[in-house]
Amino acid sequence: MVEFNKKEKLFNLKGIALGNPVLEFSTDFNSRAEFFWSHGLISDSTYNIFTTVCNYSRYVSEYYRGSLSTACDRVMSQVARETSRFVDKYDVTLDVCISSVLMQSQQGSRELDVCVEDETMRYLNRKDVQQAMHARLDGVQRWTVCSSVLEYKQLDLQIPTVNTVGALVKAGIPALVYSGDQDSVIPLTGSRTLVGRLAARLRLNATAPYRAWFQGKQVGGWTQVFGGGALSFATVRGASHEAPFSQPERSLGLFRAFLAGQQLPESFQ
Repeated sequence: MVEFNKKEKLFNLKGIALGNPVLEFSTDFNSRAEFFWSHGLISDSTYNIFTTVCNYSRYVSEYYRGSLSTACDRVMSQVARETSRFVDKYDVTLDVCISSVLMQSQQGSRELDVCVEDETMRYLNRKDVQQAMHARLDGVQRWTVCSSVLEYKQLDLQIPTVNTVGALVKAGIPALVYSGDQDSVIPLTGSRTLVGRLAARLRLNATAPYRAWFQGKQVGGWTQVFGGGALSFATVRGASHEAPFSQPERSLGLFRAFLAGQQLPESFQ
């Protein structure tokens, strides 16, 4: 869009917000070990081998290349045993929907019923609902969460996107990276590190101290602003990988401030 606008002004792009994004493969994925350990999901000994014998980026790379080593297989088996399949890795503090876990699917949110995804699947697979929505099921027998209809080339994860974010910022497009702070899949620690590195590379100074921001009368999360808002980082407190799903009110406050070009509230509202 930015490149096209250089030839013909067509897109009114005002900014970009990225939620729990993979910005750089190794940093993002390897931050899982610290997140698991700091939240009590793995032992000291497992944390040690998860950071020395085989880290998560190495495991993913080997797995999708079909060359999984014995060392990585052993480490990940130990990590899986300790973290438990009865903990949602996308929201480690949330209770799980047992039926979903047993079906190897995910579950819902703290604000709603934890089985909301099971219920959504049943609803969207009703014939009357599909007819009302004019849904086409060509080649698709059933709607499912994270289906395999759309396939990603998993090793493309290794292509960094943080450079694209930097190019957007240099083009004058404000960028916000935000993290649900209960997500262990793409933890806030990796995102915060990468945003800090990007700010340093772009020579953007911190123009506001790292601080808490508020939604209503509660802390909504924490935030750091660089270059007068050219680049920002924020967490959404108590939120999952899909922050608006698990913390809709706080996420709405975050988006409203970003869209208005305003700082996140520093005190009770």
